Amino acid sequence: MPRISAATVADHRASQHAALLAAAMEILVAEGPAGLTPAAVGARVGLARSSVYRYFSSTADILSQLVEDAIPRWAERLVTATRDGGLEERVRAFGTVSLAFVTSPDYALLRAVASVDLPGECRHRLDQLHETMIEPLRGLLAEAGQPHPDLVAHLGWSILGEGQRRLAAGADTDVVTTTTLDVLCRAVLSAR
Repeated sequence: MPRISAATVADHRASQHAALLAAAMEILVAEGPAGLTPAAVGARVGLARSSVYRYFSSTADILSQLVEDAIPRWAERLVTATRDGGLEERVRAFGTVSLAFVTSPDYALLRAVASVDLPGECRHRLDQLHETMIEPLRGLLAEAGQPHPDLVAHLGWSILGEGQRRLAAGADTDVVTTTTLDVLCRAVLSAR
């Protein structure tokens, strides 16, 4: 019987799963999607490839689980950032957290997911998770009486996406951040 490193088998599996996800993220950040394989993830934590398949069915499944882990954390950061202050301050806070995503290791997921052919159900789930990140802005706009909060929130998200792309490409952080946040606020707050 294999040794477990926790009080229960369930705790051991949860701990192993967390270690595998952390290893997968490290590989993804360091080597990109090409380096992310079940064998590489297992080697990183000292598990045989066959053992890794107890947790992930494929590389696409590893990516899906990384996304399932990362997106809710970022969505919660967006919710937390937009809880207090005036409307413009909350919209700026939403934008600031969104732009900070680029400097996070989680940003590697965006590039990886775009480069891998995910099954349709995975793409659908990714779209659902994506909406959870837009929800705080949509909620702010609805609260402020914006007649089309969903459309305006998505337009605002597009502005932030361009800011993210420019930051990822190495553009001047201060210029891109300030300009993106100014344009975001003007766009979403003046759309009536």
